[in-house]
Amino acid sequence: MDQKSLSPDAIRSVMGFVSWNPMQEKMMATFPEKKDIILLSPTGSGKTLGFLLPLLSRLSTSSTQIQALILAPSRELALQIEAVFKGMKTPFKVNCFYGGHAFRMEKNSLTVPPAVLIGTPGRIADHLEKGTIDPASIHTLIFDEFDKSLEYGFSKEMEYILRSLKGVDKKVLTSATRAIEVPDFVDLHQHITLNFLEKVNAAAGLKVKIVPSEDNDKLDILQDLLYTLGHEPAIVFCNHRDAVERIAGHLKRFKIICEVFHGKLDQDERECALFKFKNGSCNVLVTTDLAARGLDISSIKHIVHYQMPLSEEAFVHRNGRTARMGKEGTAYLLMNKLDKKPAYIPHTTTIWNATDERQPMTEPAWRTIKIGRGKKDKISKIDVVGLLTKVGQLQKEQVGLIEVKDFYCLVAVDRDQTAALLLRLQGVKIKNMNTKVSAV
Repeated sequence: MDQKSLSPDAIRSVMGFVSWNPMQEKMMATFPEKKDIILLSPTGSGKTLGFLLPLLSRLSTSSTQIQALILAPSRELALQIEAVFKGMKTPFKVNCFYGGHAFRMEKNSLTVPPAVLIGTPGRIADHLEKGTIDPASIHTLIFDEFDKSLEYGFSKEMEYILRSLKGVDKKVLTSATRAIEVPDFVDLHQHITLNFLEKVNAAAGLKVKIVPSEDNDKLDILQDLLYTLGHEPAIVFCNHRDAVERIAGHLKRFKIICEVFHGKLDQDERECALFKFKNGSCNVLVTTDLAARGLDISSIKHIVHYQMPLSEEAFVHRNGRTARMGKEGTAYLLMNKLDKKPAYIPHTTTIWNATDERQPMTEPAWRTIKIGRGKKDKISKIDVVGLLTKVGQLQKEQVGLIEVKDFYCLVAVDRDQTAALLLRLQGVKIKNMNTKVSAV
């Protein structure tokens, strides 16, 4: 690809397919216009590809500087966008900057600037303030989940970033919410609004059920429900961190393996919790609304509203974690006598009643281990598989999902083999480097 930028046909070739959904096709057609864009599209509708695909046509393969900046309200969403971009196998470098890990590492990665920089507003503003990012070459600015960034209190950082980017001639704002208010500091230029919220029924495969609880505290009925769901992945949503910790603690006492996810956890804890849920080491994730956006785990079948969502928007975004891209899912509303049914709950809602059969849940087939070496040590997935099969004596089918981080690796392994595996790997070396292997 020696041309300066990629044409639509070249983009199709890079992606390996020629058919996109209507929203993505419309974005491809609209992007070249000299106007800013507001894209309104439901969760699970392919919005990330909707702005990444046409962005390729604005990137020059001959440039050695940052050309596009994508801002996301959370680390998880920023990392997800990075993963999608890397999965596109383009010739362009991408970096992802966010709080929770060393600033120095990000600064060092800018020795060879990426074509696309993704990050959270706070961390990007920090780089601009310290002068580690040269904003002069950035011509495209994308705010993904713009309304959520405002809700999280990033207004000052976003305004500072916009003032610093003098050369931006294209702004794109995305949201899955209909009522989006754009502050004056964004300074949109003859913008076009593409509204797919009415055209795409993201909840076509979603069923909603009310789960009545005789007790004000709904822990018993939650247990009944989870026992009934068995091993099918479920996210339990609460409104507050304290409730998340209390509910998870209760479930663990009854041998229900679960993970917690909320903003008070540090970055490694959040990443580990999501990985364990994604790889099948646990089937229940208890979380705040932090997980209502930015998660793309295709296997989620059940959403449990332990506490009633505070708004219709929260209800929609929580449910958006299931029934994605044409698949089916179920949302359960746990309601005691004090809870009032919100007006936005569909009239087709049915009642789910617990049975008297409370069968203990068996442990998941997988367990997650941590290997204390990562990308910075030149460790690859092939190295990990070699370690686990040759030294650890596992069969390949006993090794599940692998995620290589900067300084460590997370791996799903056969739960029944974990104890023996850890004994075999005591004092082990990987690529002639001492490392620690432990269960997490």
